[in-house]
Amino acid sequence: MTLQMILALAILVIMIVLIMTDALPFGAPPILACCLLVVASSIFGADWEVQWDIPYAFAGFTNSTVWMVAFFMAVIAALQKTRFIDKLKDVMLNLVEKGGFKSYVLLLIVVMLGAILMGNTTGYYMLVLTLVATIPYNEKLPTSKLLMPLGFATGNALIPVNVAIYYGIAVSVLEAAGVEQMPEMFGISVMIFFASIGFLLWSIVGYKLLPDHPLAEDAAQGSDGAAKSNASTLTSAQEWLAIIMFVVSVVGMMFANDLGNIAYVLPGICAFVLLFAKVINFKEMRDGLFSPLILMMGGVIPVANALADSGFTAMIGNAVASAMGGAMPGFVVVLVFCVLTSVCATFTGSNMGSVFIFAPIAVATCQSLGLSPLAAAAAVTMAGWSGGFMPIDGLPALILGMGNYTMVEFWKYSVPMYIVKIVFLALGATIAFPM
Repeated sequence: MTLQMILALAILVIMIVLIMTDALPFGAPPILACCLLVVASSIFGADWEVQWDIPYAFAGFTNSTVWMVAFFMAVIAALQKTRFIDKLKDVMLNLVEKGGFKSYVLLLIVVMLGAILMGNTTGYYMLVLTLVATIPYNEKLPTSKLLMPLGFATGNALIPVNVAIYYGIAVSVLEAAGVEQMPEMFGISVMIFFASIGFLLWSIVGYKLLPDHPLAEDAAQGSDGAAKSNASTLTSAQEWLAIIMFVVSVVGMMFANDLGNIAYVLPGICAFVLLFAKVINFKEMRDGLFSPLILMMGGVIPVANALADSGFTAMIGNAVASAMGGAMPGFVVVLVFCVLTSVCATFTGSNMGSVFIFAPIAVATCQSLGLSPLAAAAAVTMAGWSGGFMPIDGLPALILGMGNYTMVEFWKYSVPMYIVKIVFLALGATIAFPM
């Protein structure tokens, strides 16, 4: 290994450790990593072919995909203020009160449809978990049979259209590896659809394995309160404008390869239309543009570039390819890296960090084996958020605590769910992006 490889790897490790330990607020560690790249190059890089100067270290913030996703966050903020989202909450509550297996399946579908717009966000799963937790126990449909599957359903959109973040990360990884061919956003949607279908099938089959008991919150809360939605303050015209701008943004991003540069700024134009119409204010727009997630996306790109330009990623890819052998099927390669990424993310709680460890290696491995890297880049990106079988961080931990589950009850559902979903994810990726 060269000194440049060692320094790039060290900066990556520092960034990931800071993310995992929450030593700095989310989004801050990659910015520090960008600064460290400049310092390392200034001290040790006099003879390097590729210098990590200021333009190099902060190139992620001039990346077209990062800006596309940033503006789209502002559009999403507008959509979440509409009565459409409030009606979704009401539908969920009515189905729970009816009870029965049919209501269980319908609720799964409703939550998965809600994920189309809300995405795999903390706000959405908190909304769903809080809603279920406020419903009293009833024998027709015990809330212990709802909380776990509905919680995990928030990250499995049944018709994936809000895939801009996954698309942006996959493109960033491929660009850093020097891959000219980019995935279609529609292909990303197809891949995620397969993973969601795998989740839905398991959740239907696994219904009988879910326990029947009150939740931890049942004794303290009734059926009112948090389950009720807040009335929208937007006019009807503003709400329709928010929905139209969301649709325009999504369609534009789906055809980014055909539309060219205009597709990347189309969400920005839509965001400004919403700003002019007072659907959102400038603070809401600014919060979307410079959210911690966008800082994370922009900051990790130069670190991935540094690993690739130093030769480290190619070296690891060649080593993994040699270990696998030249006749390894593409599906197996994708599945192996999906498992590695998701397991790492599950045990460390670092979704983004795990993706940026394994995605470049997966791409380099595919290139060494003579396979198209598109499926690997797309699948590994999604795999970072496809674990959840250990209640270590975030959503799984909340499910275990709020659901009053034992570890055995939790694993009976979550471990098979993980296996089925990760296999369907790898299958969907190789179908959407033939290798």
